Amino acid sequence: MATTHDAEADERNDHLLIYVNGQCVPKDQAVVSVYDSGFMLGDGLWEGLRLYDGVWTFFDQHMDRLFDSCKAIDLDIGMTREQLHEALKQTAAANNITTDAHARLMITRGVKVKPFQHPSLSQSGPTIVIIVEHSAPSSQVQTQGIRLASVPQVRGLPHSQDAKLNSHSKLNCVIACLQAEAAGADEALMLDPHGFVNTTNACNFFIVRKGEVWTSTGDYCMNGVTRQHVIDLCTENNLTVKEKNFSLYEAYSADEAFLTGTFGAQTPVASIDGKTIGTGMAGPITQKIRGWYRDLIEQQL
Repeated sequence: MATTHDAEADERNDHLLIYVNGQCVPKDQAVVSVYDSGFMLGDGLWEGLRLYDGVWTFFDQHMDRLFDSCKAIDLDIGMTREQLHEALKQTAAANNITTDAHARLMITRGVKVKPFQHPSLSQSGPTIVIIVEHSAPSSQVQTQGIRLASVPQVRGLPHSQDAKLNSHSKLNCVIACLQAEAAGADEALMLDPHGFVNTTNACNFFIVRKGEVWTSTGDYCMNGVTRQHVIDLCTENNLTVKEKNFSLYEAYSADEAFLTGTFGAQTPVASIDGKTIGTGMAGPITQKIRGWYRDLIEQQL
């Protein structure tokens, strides 16, 4: 099985220092309490960021999403954007990492005084953990792509659990991934509550049909930073891009399909439900978008 987050092997990741509440500690000592609300209930939020040549790219957009999400669930980070930026830099520096790295920034409501659900039981402040790894996307996955299977597990309605919350509660997506594996695929293509193509269990989803780029309406999927950059890049370069409802019918007959995410940027889709998409590899428009995206990153450095 392949995944959109497959990375090239790097032994340096065996001996990382992990940021835990202000201190960088050895990987095997980086622990949180069993009473932590994130461990106990999935009560927390996270962001994934990429480091290129000492720059945390698109930092402001990631912080916009994080702080908006924290406000929505009344989670007080207790740190400013600038302080979080310094914590990311501190963690990277502690590991002598300057480029080709991925960070997972995790914030939970903190340790609870009793093992029950109510948020008021988290009384000691948030738990903040940062993992920065040497992480270059797998060249094999970037070339050969991901096999998707459509699954019965759907992305929920916003008043159930809004997909725009990058929540520690990922069981919905884990179930979808298990269903895809049972179908012999790598990852899941999830539909929205109305049966239209939505997203995968891990990334946003795009197709290319007759020279046009399509993605979902965005109503039921993560408001991906990379997703928005791809939409903007297509518009700026006069490539028609549509946020619209479409079914598996249009996805199966697409000329190309690709996934977007902070880690893999644009990952090609080889097949959906056993049906080969295009050549089964990154198509010409996907490659063109990859080039525009690389240029955009270069502008950040």
